[in-house]
Amino acid sequence: MHSIWFGEFMGTMVLLLFGNGVNAGVLLRKSYAADSGWIVITTGWALGVLCGVMVAQAFGSPNANLNPAITLAGAVVTGDYAQLPVYWSAQLLGAMAGAALVALHYAPHWRLTPDPAAKLVVFCTNAAVRSPLANVFSEMLGTAVLVVIAAAIFSHGVAMNGPAAGLGPWLVGSLVWGIGLSLGGTTGYAINPARDLGPRIIHAILPIPGKGGSNWSYAPIPIVGDLVGGVLAGLLLRFAHL
Repeated sequence: MHSIWFGEFMGTMVLLLFGNGVNAGVLLRKSYAADSGWIVITTGWALGVLCGVMVAQAFGSPNANLNPAITLAGAVVTGDYAQLPVYWSAQLLGAMAGAALVALHYAPHWRLTPDPAAKLVVFCTNAAVRSPLANVFSEMLGTAVLVVIAAAIFSHGVAMNGPAAGLGPWLVGSLVWGIGLSLGGTTGYAINPARDLGPRIIHAILPIPGKGGSNWSYAPIPIVGDLVGGVLAGLLLRFAHL
């Protein structure tokens, strides 16, 4: 069963399984990883990207976008928007599936964790300091950096000297790790609309004990900021013929 849709679904599901999984391990009570900190979270997300990319490629999506903003940036570069519904639907549903698996995996821990805000952050992002314009800019910048550097990794200039075959996913995972460490402290670096929206929907619909609200007032920020960042990065790449 190989197709772009299924590859994107499977890859994004794995990304969120690792990403929301490391969030849960650090934030939920009685987890052996509880309180292990930001370096563990950023590392878990980086490895989730690595594994998600490889799974997506194995199941039929050679580009392994896993991210609506990356897909949109590619469409801006090529001028072909026809595949957006295929990619975006697979990415959103894959993100929801990965988040649901994490909710099931950590089932006994939800009731033992008293803080509703910690439960929400397992699934989706929020600003460390609430300032909508600054938050949108943070997401826009992080996403643009992701798109531009990922394109540089696979560009003709770099390809003349590397990367070696199979090294690309490792470099992209390292890129996401670097973004998390350097730029992620402001908004939790969604840098991917599906990564935030899909799990937020799962948080809203699943009967998680003591979960509180899903903070829908913040939800547009990692969607608008990330998509705008993808468009701007796509325009730069189109202009530069990278």
